[in-house]
Amino acid sequence: MNGIWIVVMGVSGCGKSSLGAALATAFALPLIEGDDHHPASNVEKMRQGIPLTDADRAGWLATLGRALADKPQGAVLTCSALKRAYREQLRAAVPDLRFVFMAIERDEAERRVAARAGAGEHMFPASLVANQFATLESPVGEAGVVAVDATAPLPELVAQIKREIPEAARR
Repeated sequence: MNGIWIVVMGVSGCGKSSLGAALATAFALPLIEGDDHHPASNVEKMRQGIPLTDADRAGWLATLGRALADKPQGAVLTCSALKRAYREQLRAAVPDLRFVFMAIERDEAERRVAARAGAGEHMFPASLVANQFATLESPVGEAGVVAVDATAPLPELVAQIKREIPEAARR
């Protein structure tokens, strides 16, 4: 495999979709929006404010791993990837996988999620943000992980990632 695969990860409200779209454009890669691959049962649980379990996420992560592996030129995936085990499952599908961890404070994530839920833009209620922070196992220190400040402007984030993932910048 000669492509570049990047997972933009973090808790709900950190800006995965916005950064993922910007990176896909900047690196001329397809974007895989992780939320679009949840089964209906997961979407319904989230709409009801019920946190997903490891079992709920297992099939979803397998689907995302296959979607990445099916892109030999590479791809950008948006996926919470909150636990190391979830990241390892994705790495098993694409060994050269890189992660961009969007670090954000809980109050800012809650504010963002409440704003988009109130506008009817997303299935995820603000009430689940606390569970995401409780579930998060920080990837900082893992190989192939770039941590960024989720509140920084998108052009700054793209520039930082181009510096820290040099093979992506060569595209």
